Amino acid sequence: MRKLFAGLAALLMLVIVAQFYFAASGAFSTAPNDESFRPHRALGYVIFLLPVLMTLVAALARMPGRLIGMASLIAGLTVVQVVIAVLARAFNDTGDTSTTAGQLIFGLHAINGLIILHVTGIVARQARVLSRSAVPHRRAGAGDDARVSGPAAGTAQPAS
Repeated sequence: MRKLFAGLAALLMLVIVAQFYFAASGAFSTAPNDESFRPHRALGYVIFLLPVLMTLVAALARMPGRLIGMASLIAGLTVVQVVIAVLARAFNDTGDTSTTAGQLIFGLHAINGLIILHVTGIVARQARVLSRSAVPHRRAGAGDDARVSGPAAGTAQPAS
């Protein structure tokens, strides 16, 4: 389960990087906003669902509570992204053509996106460490078929 969590965390990092790419390509597109930001908006749903799934997997794997909390924090920050976008659109509808409050609020969308990227990086790093330590190291015992020689097997090696 820990390896699955680490894989989901790595996947989430890739999805977030793609999200930044789609945001930039949408910002510089000549198409209308609804069309140009469609991939960015669609990927936002994935960025919400992946950390929810990660939270469930982490809880089932009995991972540290802090890691479970940070996975759910990513989902919460994704909800904040939607709230920022809705507020920015609401303030843009005032009809003012100069720099509007909506544009200033929408700047928080990018800052929150960077926070999401940072928290995801922390989660991915910790998940990778935990998944590596999850591999049990077996000792060869009397009931094992492993052939052990040397001090571990109880045979003395002749001194040279």
